[in-house]
Amino acid sequence: MEVVAGLAGAVGLVTGLVAGLAVRASERAQRPVDAPTPLSSLPSGVASVLSVLPSSAVVIDGDDRVLRASSAARAFGLVSGDRLLVDELIAMARLVRRDGEIREEEIEVVHGRREGRWFSVRVAPMGSHGLVLVLAEDLTEFRRVEAVRRDFVANVSHELKTPVGALSLLSETVEDAADDPEAVRRFAKRMQHESARLTNVIQDLITLTRLQGGEIVERPRTVNLDDVIHEAVDRCRLKAEPKEITLAIGGRDDLLAYGDEELLTTAVRNLIDNAIAYSPERTRVVVCTRLADENHVEISVTDQGIGIPEADLERIFERFYRVDPARSRQTGGTGLGLAIVKHVTTRHRGDVNVWSKEGSGSTFTIRLPLPSTSAPAKETPEQDTVREAP
Repeated sequence: MEVVAGLAGAVGLVTGLVAGLAVRASERAQRPVDAPTPLSSLPSGVASVLSVLPSSAVVIDGDDRVLRASSAARAFGLVSGDRLLVDELIAMARLVRRDGEIREEEIEVVHGRREGRWFSVRVAPMGSHGLVLVLAEDLTEFRRVEAVRRDFVANVSHELKTPVGALSLLSETVEDAADDPEAVRRFAKRMQHESARLTNVIQDLITLTRLQGGEIVERPRTVNLDDVIHEAVDRCRLKAEPKEITLAIGGRDDLLAYGDEELLTTAVRNLIDNAIAYSPERTRVVVCTRLADENHVEISVTDQGIGIPEADLERIFERFYRVDPARSRQTGGTGLGLAIVKHVTTRHRGDVNVWSKEGSGSTFTIRLPLPSTSAPAKETPEQDTVREAP
């Protein structure tokens, strides 16, 4: 009986173990398997970080599908919908996904016929599942400024080198011609011309540097434009006399502006100098003032010169840009006069424009706001008479 009871107990124990294992297997079969992290989801907090990055940010998955893109990335045309539009970025992302190495590069992105934009791109892996982060910083303005700086330095060096070299050569010539008083006088006069040219370049550079120091005039005052016009004409008279060019003044006599009188005089003088330089002998240069509207006054300088080709009109206010470099060397121009005019009007919250036709002369017009604190000018008929400057 004891043996039978022992066998019965053993059988019961085995049966219980089998039943328990069966129950566990059943429970395990019914329990849902943990789903793997989907490849299309971003790690926690990544979206918040991307939203505050200054660069254009894009996150793509293992299928090159865009999961997240900043507004800047879409505005620059790097992303459309859920696709990355730049082939270079897709190629970099695939290389990073393959070897896990961070890559940096500068690329140009061109859309259609528009001018391309330059980006400094950094592509890095984002953990597992093939996610890749693309950061693109816009370098377009930086590259433009760098190009302007290089051109400016090169042009300044050239402009200074020319008169300095001429002075050096002339001094040697004077030394060799010490026994010829007539030759000494001739070369000395030429040295004075080159010295004046060097002085003008340096003075224009100083003026341009001063103008680039701020956006608006620091201590503006109410300026009588009659004083500005007459002072500018007086400063240009000596340059006009050898060519028998008549300087005339016309328009309104009672107009005011708000700003810096010396800077405005410099701007008008540069326009008159430019008109004289590019006008034939025995012609006229006319300076006129007029009330453009209830808020603006205009100063125009009109010549009967050679005119400006239409293709050059958009660039004539650039520093050192010359329509005819050979003629500019003959007239002794620095190539900075119109750039100074542009900066002066900008600092006075005004603008300058030009009308010109080859063979028919040019008209440069400075437009300035009227003083906000002064009474509006009376609506009286404009004086159309033009008189020779006294």
